[in-house]
Amino acid sequence: MTSDLGAKAPKYQRIADEVRREIKDGIYRPGERLPAEAALLERFRLIFPGLSLQTLRNAIGVLRGEGLVEARHGVGTFVAQSRRLQRRSRFRYGRARNDHQLLTSHLRHEITEVGRVAPPERIVLLAALDPDTQMLVRRRTLFDRETGKPQELGASYLPLSFAEGSLLEAPEVVPKALFLCMEDLSGKRYAHARDHWYWRMPSTAEAEALQIAPSRGVLHLVHVARAADHTLLEVSESVWPADCVEIIDEYELPERSEDLRGLSDV
Repeated sequence: MTSDLGAKAPKYQRIADEVRREIKDGIYRPGERLPAEAALLERFRLIFPGLSLQTLRNAIGVLRGEGLVEARHGVGTFVAQSRRLQRRSRFRYGRARNDHQLLTSHLRHEITEVGRVAPPERIVLLAALDPDTQMLVRRRTLFDRETGKPQELGASYLPLSFAEGSLLEAPEVVPKALFLCMEDLSGKRYAHARDHWYWRMPSTAEAEALQIAPSRGVLHLVHVARAADHTLLEVSESVWPADCVEIIDEYELPERSEDLRGLSDV
């Protein structure tokens, strides 16, 4: 038995490390049931004499908090399915223009709030808005159609000059991609976008809505989209469990240094 934390780590953490390693090595595969508590207790008592059932449950709780395993009431504990959401930021608009079936993918959209609000400070700063600006907000939760589990929390902040009095004020899923609706309403085309990515811990409300442990990190994206004349068309934000997202950023490589104007290394 090995542990990255060493022999001084708590027993429950060392047990969690071992089972985690076995999951990653494929000994236990996605959808497969872990051995029963009695079997695990017998196994780990060979290493930790006198190990209590509660300590073992604490170890499994760590893995459950990380999203690696899930408990099914009256059945047992299973390795979680590892399907990840793929986010292709640079090509999302082109794909949506060409594929009008995107809204009927494996995710089910649910609109949870529509209304006029003063955007939070992070939106005001990133979009360079006046502090007293009012916008239309559309909040949503996306669920996996197969499992019914929440996958994403999102919100879109839209200028009232375009969205006021439109179908976007109805608390319903729109018939096509939101940006296509905004292009119709504004008469402008999305031409420039800036993505701001953050890794952070979830708020209590986010952890409850995503059905994750408060100790499980999330990815937070703020996406600012403008027209060619720099008119703001949308500010959207999305929150995902960090270990459930794969970010794919595909792009052409510049040949000359002048092509890098305005860019800097991180």
